[in-house]
Amino acid sequence: MAPLKSALGVLAAMLVSVAWAQQSPMLEDIAWRLVEIGPVVDFQNTAEIYAPLQEKEPYQGVKVERDVKYGTADRNLLDVFISETASAPRPVLMFVHGGAFVSGDRREGGSPFYDNIMLWAARNGFVGVNMTYRLAPQAKWPAGAEDIGSAVQWVTNNIGGRGGDPARIYLMGHSAGAVHVASYVSHPEFYKVKGGGLAGAIMVSGLYDLAAMQLGDPERAYFGADPSRYAEDSSLRGLATTSIPLMIVAAEMDPPVFLRQFELLKDATCKSASGCAHAFILPQHSHMSEVYSINTADTRLTDQILDFVRTGK
Repeated sequence: MAPLKSALGVLAAMLVSVAWAQQSPMLEDIAWRLVEIGPVVDFQNTAEIYAPLQEKEPYQGVKVERDVKYGTADRNLLDVFISETASAPRPVLMFVHGGAFVSGDRREGGSPFYDNIMLWAARNGFVGVNMTYRLAPQAKWPAGAEDIGSAVQWVTNNIGGRGGDPARIYLMGHSAGAVHVASYVSHPEFYKVKGGGLAGAIMVSGLYDLAAMQLGDPERAYFGADPSRYAEDSSLRGLATTSIPLMIVAAEMDPPVFLRQFELLKDATCKSASGCAHAFILPQHSHMSEVYSINTADTRLTDQILDFVRTGK
C-alpha cells in the first residue's frame, strides 16, 4: 500500500506541475530547463537559471546587518534582514544553508543566494536571519546542531531589538542544512533555550534516517564511518515525537534518496501523537531550484511556508 500512496502523491504533484506551468511561459521554460539538468544536485547550471531573476545590492527598502557573531568559532556568523517599513514585532525566519556538510556559506561571492530567501522573508512579514556553521571534516556531528543551538539562543536574546518576536522563531534548513535543523529539533540536549526556542521547523530535502541509506563520502566526513552510531545520530525517532510543529519538503526532481527520506519522515510523523507534519512535494523543481527560486514569481514553496506559519500545522 505504501508504494501506491507514494506513486499517487508523485502523480498529484505532476498534475499540479502541468497546471502551474501553463500559467506562465517563463515558468514553463524554466521547468523544461530543469528537466534537461535532471534529478541531480547541480549548483552551477541551476544558479545560471535563477541568478538573473534575483535582486542585486543595495536592496531597496531592506536593512541588512552582516557578519554578526553568535558563537566563538570563525564560522559562527549570521546576517539579519529587516524591512525598513516593518511594524514590530515580526516572526523570525532563520535559514541554514546546505553544502553536503563540507562546504557552503550563507552568501558566496557575487551570488544572490541565499540573500534571496532573506529578502523574501523581510518583504513578507518576517525578520530574516541567515546563519552559517562549522564544516566537516574539521567539525563532525553534532557540530551543526550545536551551532544552531547557539544561533537560536542569540536570536532569542537579541532579535527583539531588531523588530523580531523571539516567541515566533521558524527555523528552515535546506539539504545538509535541513539535516542540521532535524538534528537540533530531534535532540533536546542541544537546546540552549527552553523547549528549543522554536515556533516551527521547516526541512527542505533533508536526510533523517542514516541507517536506511548508503552514506557517501560527505556524510561520512560529518557523521563518521561507524554504522553502529547512525541510528542514534539520526533524527527520525526524535522528529516523530517532538512537540515542535514540522514542515517537510522534497522536490519532484530531487535525487531519489531525498524522496525516500521524505516519505520515511512523513510516515513517521503521521504515526505520532501530534499527527502528520505539513508535508509537500514541490512540483517541477530540483534539489537546488527549490531554494534558488525563492523571491521570484514562483511562489509555490513560499506559499506553503506562509500557510504553515499562519496555521501552525
